[in-house]
Amino acid sequence: MQGRSSDAVVLLSGGVDSATTLAIAARDGRRCHAVTFRYGQRHVLEVEAAVRVAKALGATDHRILDIPLGEFAPSALTDPSVSVPKGRTEDDIRAGIPATYVPARNTIFLAFALALAEATESDAIYIGVNAVDYSGYPDCRPAYVEAFARMAALATRRAVEGRPTQIVAPLLSLSKAEIIRTGVQLGVDYSLTLSCYDPDGQGRACGACDSCLLRRRGFIEAGVPDPTRYRPGVTFPPAARAGRNRREP
Repeated sequence: MQGRSSDAVVLLSGGVDSATTLAIAARDGRRCHAVTFRYGQRHVLEVEAAVRVAKALGATDHRILDIPLGEFAPSALTDPSVSVPKGRTEDDIRAGIPATYVPARNTIFLAFALALAEATESDAIYIGVNAVDYSGYPDCRPAYVEAFARMAALATRRAVEGRPTQIVAPLLSLSKAEIIRTGVQLGVDYSLTLSCYDPDGQGRACGACDSCLLRRRGFIEAGVPDPTRYRPGVTFPPAARAGRNRREP
């Protein structure tokens, strides 16, 4: 696919995975239509991160759309009365569906992306779901991606005309460390990204939520400096401290 010039819609949240996915789509020769959602999340700082990433990686355009997912069901990402889980072990993270699950989020996002793909004549939709470090979310599994692709091949004008939009999930089988190494090779500046489920008002990471822990471990295992800005007083277990790079702020 490399070197091919065609359009693609890229779901962009502003975190490590979606930033890497945008870089991969650009590497594949795509003209990238980035799309980010304000879905009622408690911390819209991730939208600001997505704006930074889209600009840095040269997206052709960047749409920010509003969807009131927070009105449907409680989630720690949309409801301040629901606590963000912190300090969990990796076994805990993978043990079940966490409080940070937002009902049907990826399905709704992909549906909007599919409509945008029709409007922009895009051949592909890129999504940064990851089945290795997926934190228990049911809509990050290979079977889910395959099912949505089958639906997309049935439900659109492009598909009926023999030009179905492909669903591309380039990170699906990668670990967080492999994702970070890939992004570094493609020139992603991860200091622009935000992954934390509970950042402070300045965008500094809590260092204890599931997303922070997986991100932290990924940088350590990748052997890449962790550019994350953490809140003052954040501490890590000995193994994590040992992995901290000299360039960290």
